[in-house]
Amino acid sequence: MKFLGQTNIDFLGMRRYGFVISGAIILAGLISLLLQGGPKLGIDFEGGTLVQIRFNEDAKLPELRRILRNMGFEKSDVQTFGAPNEVLIRIKISQDTETLVENLENAILEELPRESPEFRRVETVGPKIGMELRGKAFFAILTAMIGILIYISIRFEFKFAIGAIVALVHDVIITLGIFSIMDYEISLAIVAAFLTIVGYSLNDTIVVFDRIRENIKRLKQESYNTIINRSINQSLSRTIITSTTTFVVVFTLYVAGGEVIKYFAFAMIIGVIVGTYSSIFIASPVLVLWHERFGEKQR
Repeated sequence: MKFLGQTNIDFLGMRRYGFVISGAIILAGLISLLLQGGPKLGIDFEGGTLVQIRFNEDAKLPELRRILRNMGFEKSDVQTFGAPNEVLIRIKISQDTETLVENLENAILEELPRESPEFRRVETVGPKIGMELRGKAFFAILTAMIGILIYISIRFEFKFAIGAIVALVHDVIITLGIFSIMDYEISLAIVAAFLTIVGYSLNDTIVVFDRIRENIKRLKQESYNTIINRSINQSLSRTIITSTTTFVVVFTLYVAGGEVIKYFAFAMIIGVIVGTYSSIFIASPVLVLWHERFGEKQR
């Protein structure tokens, strides 16, 4: 199926603009991470207790924060969750679940006697488990990157693997930076989204690389830049169709999927956009730069 006719866009001629845009977004994300002392980790990684409460009327967040401070939970986050009468409380201290629920319910009823809190969910993660999950999440992403490097080196050439890895690191760093700028937490679901982004971006990059490899064999008289540009243009219709259909699905999840899946869907929205962009403006230009730097020596 062809969404576009034959195009002849000079993508490599625009690569400097792509590098500037990517550099600006990455720099903004790194500054945000530096100012916040790193990514905002969820209870999955830091340890603590998560409590979801539903009230009859709209939740009074300032009063709830004051109640938590009086209980000694200064480092706690309180926010609405899906509806104005439903709140999510994150306490950075691990406690016995039954004791915490009982004390919190008593404190709310004492300070807000007209409220009737319904505790819908209570989750507790110890700091040791959180540290183990942090290590496993980092190891999962690192292992995926190394596996991709080996796979592409075998299927194509090492220079193709370098372009793909640079694009994947670019996608993950931008997504992490945007999460930091938006002050969103990194949970296990977001790590799963990062791995999904890696797979999605890699799939799009490999489609372009496949076309480049075919054209290198077929168009031996053309320059390397011409071959890359032609390959991207030939893959453009497929790229737009795949990205658009995927974007529609994840955007629908973001809008209608509820609070539980909202941040996963948000990460995927960024991943689809950035992954499509990086396969054209990052992976392929890096391949050209590597060829210009080392191609003649190898020849």
